[in-house]
Amino acid sequence: MAKRQRPAQPPTEPEDSIRENLVKTRIGGDLSSFMKGDPDNPKKAGKAAERFDVVIEFNRDFPGGVTAARQLLFEAYLLHLNRIGATDESNNLRRFGMAPPLGMPAISEDSKLDLSQIFSKGSRIAAKSLWTDSYVFATLTREAIGRLSTWTMPRSDDEKTKSEGKQRDIPLVYKIWHDHEIYRCVYESVRTIKGDAAQASFAASGKGIVWAVADTGIDETHPHFSTLKTLELPDGLSHWDFTSDNPDPASAPKTALTDTAGHGTHVAGIIAGRTSLSEAPKTSGIKKISVTSEIRKEDDTKSKVTEEHQGVISGMAPHCKLMSLKVLVNDKQGRLSNLLAAINYVQRSNDYGRNIKIHGLNLSLGYPFNPVWFAAGQSPLCVEVNRLVRSGVCVVVAAGNAGYGTVMQFSGAPERAAHSGTIMDPGNAALAVTVGSTHRDMPHTYGVSYFSSKGPTADGRMKPDLVAPGERIVSCALPDAAKPNEAPFREDTGTSMATPHVSGAIAAFLSVRREFLGQPERVKEIFVGAATDLKRRPEFQGAGLLDLMRTLQAV
Repeated sequence: MAKRQRPAQPPTEPEDSIRENLVKTRIGGDLSSFMKGDPDNPKKAGKAAERFDVVIEFNRDFPGGVTAARQLLFEAYLLHLNRIGATDESNNLRRFGMAPPLGMPAISEDSKLDLSQIFSKGSRIAAKSLWTDSYVFATLTREAIGRLSTWTMPRSDDEKTKSEGKQRDIPLVYKIWHDHEIYRCVYESVRTIKGDAAQASFAASGKGIVWAVADTGIDETHPHFSTLKTLELPDGLSHWDFTSDNPDPASAPKTALTDTAGHGTHVAGIIAGRTSLSEAPKTSGIKKISVTSEIRKEDDTKSKVTEEHQGVISGMAPHCKLMSLKVLVNDKQGRLSNLLAAINYVQRSNDYGRNIKIHGLNLSLGYPFNPVWFAAGQSPLCVEVNRLVRSGVCVVVAAGNAGYGTVMQFSGAPERAAHSGTIMDPGNAALAVTVGSTHRDMPHTYGVSYFSSKGPTADGRMKPDLVAPGERIVSCALPDAAKPNEAPFREDTGTSMATPHVSGAIAAFLSVRREFLGQPERVKEIFVGAATDLKRRPEFQGAGLLDLMRTLQAV
């Protein structure tokens, strides 16, 4: 009798590979994997690449701290630019006010020259680095990455003699990370979270609150944002476009209010703004409100249907002011460095928590998390999100849309199944409010959306924190210049749509419970405690469905 052949088994990670992943190095696991070539995505393999976009995190033990380490690299880069005769980028960096920090150690010109040698033709440092305090965003060759990761502060002969070999060399950088591509999280909801009841009973409409939206930009020409002057910010605040490496300060605020993809405009319309033809306050200049939805026909093809809408379309916190921080060029193009710069822009606008003008940040974007790269919640993005929360800003992030996909059966055949442990960054950040998706108006019946990423995190923490409506959500579409009297809206689906429900709800809450301004961790605790249990597993629903009315009543 012939011996039965054993079914093919899913590949497992060799022990040697696991040990290699845990080896201590100053080149981040994500960058190392990308440079070697991603085995899961052969098309994206980086073996043939000559240059890599990186995020450089500096060593806090360097003499003079992180600030001095950054300054040293900046000065070395300027020496490189001067050596090759490239002045434009040099002037761009100096335009932002580069100056040696207090406590900057005395470093010889020979040391600066030595460090400048790591840069080669095509290397660059982006001026948007100057919006941050801990990082530099650069494009470096494979050789430059290796040399920078091992470069240490040269010691004088006297120091070498005194230390007798006992003193360690001090590296310039702590870690060099890959500058990931970030993506949007897209796969009559006010009543579902009781936002209408909260507005009627508590006048919780977001007045006096400013919420930042880091996304593809916000189209300022949409009538939804003109009714209540949603995009007119208080003095001292400005919209900003981070999608250019060396942004022009004169045009960056204006280009932040453009949106060619429509994702940021759709997200913004869920948080705030109002469109009305009949009820005051009315939207001037429009005669028609249209809503476009997608339907599936009997032959399994899709078609779009546009219908006229007669009622009012309102954001969760209609009177809230929105700040556009443009970090995505389009649906698929954006860099982690853009988002890190935007987060630090919020920090500086708030004087690092000493004068909070921006009360919240919505992040309906992110990138897939791989535990080989860094511990869950410890990536540069998660660290900066936690730091922003501790400074007094509520950060609301999408869980992601990786909650359902294909698994391999024992026989080797593929099977569709729900996926646990699929929370994306920055949803892994411990202090962020991480949001999953549920049905638009029947959450108790249909529960958590099949696509919504599920917890727990790779290190065992429960996520998401809450769920909110994320299926077929109606919000702003990009205006048609040929139809100036029409306010267009459309449906969209994903945790990207669920996240701004929570942002808007928190903005509404803070507008009437102002004693909690600057206390984001307490706000998160209150919202999580007041959520409605949908009777689903906690790794699917977190604490449950967002309930603004109960949250207001709880305090």
